[in-house]
Amino acid sequence: MRQLELLAPAKNLECGIAAIDHGADAVYIGAQRFGARAAAGNRVEDIRQLCDYAHPYGVKVYVTVNTIIYDDELEATEQLIRQLAEAGVDAILVQDMAVLSLTSHLSPLTSHLSLHASTQTDNRTAEKVKWLAGLGFRRVVLARELSVDEIAEIHRQVPDVELEVFVHGALCVSYSGLCYASEYCFHRSANRGSCAQFCRMKFDLLDADGREIEHQRHLLSLKDMNQSDHLEALIEAGATSFKIEGRLKDVSYVKNVVAAYSQRLDAFIACHADAYCRASKGHCTYTFTPNLNKTFNRGFTTYFLHGRQPDIFSPDTPKAMGEYVGYVKEMRRDSFNVAGTASFANGDGLCFINQERELEGFRVNRAEGNRLYPQQIPQHLHAGLALYRNNDQEFERLLGRKSSERKIPIAIRMETATNGFSISANGLVVSVLCERQMAQKPQHENIRRQLSKLGGTIYECTEVTFPDEFPYFVPNSVLSELRRQLIEAFGAGGDDRSVEKNPRVQSQNCPQDYPYPYLYNIANQQARAFYGVQELSAYELKGGDGPLMQCRHCLRYALGGCVKHGGRKNLWREPLYLRLGDGRRFRLDFDCVNCQMNVYAAD
Repeated sequence: MRQLELLAPAKNLECGIAAIDHGADAVYIGAQRFGARAAAGNRVEDIRQLCDYAHPYGVKVYVTVNTIIYDDELEATEQLIRQLAEAGVDAILVQDMAVLSLTSHLSPLTSHLSLHASTQTDNRTAEKVKWLAGLGFRRVVLARELSVDEIAEIHRQVPDVELEVFVHGALCVSYSGLCYASEYCFHRSANRGSCAQFCRMKFDLLDADGREIEHQRHLLSLKDMNQSDHLEALIEAGATSFKIEGRLKDVSYVKNVVAAYSQRLDAFIACHADAYCRASKGHCTYTFTPNLNKTFNRGFTTYFLHGRQPDIFSPDTPKAMGEYVGYVKEMRRDSFNVAGTASFANGDGLCFINQERELEGFRVNRAEGNRLYPQQIPQHLHAGLALYRNNDQEFERLLGRKSSERKIPIAIRMETATNGFSISANGLVVSVLCERQMAQKPQHENIRRQLSKLGGTIYECTEVTFPDEFPYFVPNSVLSELRRQLIEAFGAGGDDRSVEKNPRVQSQNCPQDYPYPYLYNIANQQARAFYGVQELSAYELKGGDGPLMQCRHCLRYALGGCVKHGGRKNLWREPLYLRLGDGRRFRLDFDCVNCQMNVYAAD
C-alpha cells in the first residue's frame, strides 16, 4: 500500500493547526533562523506545540533549515537542530551540506530525524537524486520545472527515494538555489531567506541595437502553479508527497487550498483503495466548498508538467487577479452593472486590466444584485472590461470561522474480561475490574451510546460491536472508565513517527550538474571540506561571473521567436537585454540545447 502525502505550508502555529484540521498529512514550517523565508520564522516552542497537535493524527512536521550557513552560524545551527529534535520534529529540509555533519554529530538525538534535500539543492536529474540518496537523504524535493515524464524517469532510476513535488502556489522563475539576482541588485540573498523578488519587477526588453521590444512589463513574473487536475499523473509518475507553496500566506489561503487538494487526493484513493492510502489518519468535514479560484493567485499554469506551454507568465501584473466574475455591461454616474452569473457582497475587492495594461483595483461599497456601487468609480473603468474578484467577502467570512473538523474513526468492540469487562479498538485493549451482573433488560443501546461519547477528542466511534452472547449490565461509570482508558491508550501510542533508515555519509564526489564554482553555494568551512574544494565559493561571499538566473521560462519562446517550437524568425537582433527602471541591464542568453534561458548582469 503506497502512502500519499499532502504537504502544507505553515507561516505560524495557527496556520499549521489549520492545515492539519483541513486535511494535511504533513506540515512544513520555519524556525526563527536558517529557513528560506526569513519573514516566516517561529519559536521552537511553537513548533513543539505543532508537533504535539500533529502526531496523534499521524501528521508529520518538517522544519526548513535550508539556507546557506556562514561559519559563525554553525554553532547556532547545531543548537537549533538539537532543539528541533527534542521538540519532536520529523524531518528537516536542507540545502547546505554542512548540516549533514551537524546532524551526525548530534546522533543519537537526531536518529529519528529524516533529511530532506530542499529544492534549493537543484534537483532536476536522476544522477543528482541518486547522489543525494547516497548521502542519507530519504526524500528529495524536485525542481518545479520538471515534466511528468522527467519525474517518472527519476523514479524509475531511483525508486527507493521519496519524491516530493510542488503542486500549487507561487513559482520562482529561476531554478531554486541558482538565483542570485536579488543578492546582486539589492544585497538580499534568496539563498539566505531574503529574496527581494527581482522576478516580479517591471522591465523593458531591448535588442542588441537598443530598440525597445517591450516597455515596462513584468516579463519574468510567472503565474501560479495549479496541478489539482493532474494529481493522478504525478502519482503514477512516482511522486509521493504533494507540496503546496505558501509559508508567507495567511490562514484563509491554507484552509482553502489544503481542503481542495485533500478532497482531490481522497477522490483518487477512493477509486484505487487497494493500492493507495493517505499518509495520516482522520477525515475532515468542511463548512465551506473549497474553491482555488477564490484564493490568492496570479492566474494558473501547469508550468512544464506536460512540456513547454505558452502563457505561463503574467506580464501585466505580479499581483493576484482572482476569479473572473463577468464584464462591465453598463455604466452610470455612481454605479455599473456586471454581466455574469457571480453574486456580490458589500466589501468585495474587484480589479481589471486598464488600457495601459496595468492592474487597477477597487472595493465595492454596496452591492444590489449585479449592480455595484464603488465608493468612487475608477477612472479607467468602462463598459466591456473583464472584471476579476480578488477578495470575496462572503467566502472570507466562512473561512474566518471554524471551517473544518478532523476526526479519526474507530470501531469499538465490547467484551468480557477476567473479572470484568474490556473494550478494544485499532489493536488496543483496555479493561476494568468489576463484578459482572446479568441485565434484566437489553443494554446494548445504552452501551453503544455511552462508548460513542467521544466529543472533545479527535476520535469518533463508527460502531460498537458485541459477542453473540453478551447479556450483562454494565454501569455507566464503568463504561466511562473504559472509554477514558481507551482514549489515553490512543494518546500514548499516537506518535508513530518513522525512524531514519538511511546511513548518513559524507562524500567527496561533487555533483556534475554544477558548471560554475559559485553554484556550489559553499559558504562555510564544513561545506568546503565536504565538497573537497580549496576555498569558499558562495556568490554571497565572492560574487561570480556566471548567470544570475537559470530559467526554463524563455522570453524568446514567450514572444513567439523560438523557431525550434514553431515560432517566427526573430525580428530583433540578439543578444536581448532586460532593463530595470533604474537603468540596470541584464543580458539574456538562450541555451537552446538545454532549452533554458540564462540571465547575466550586463553592466
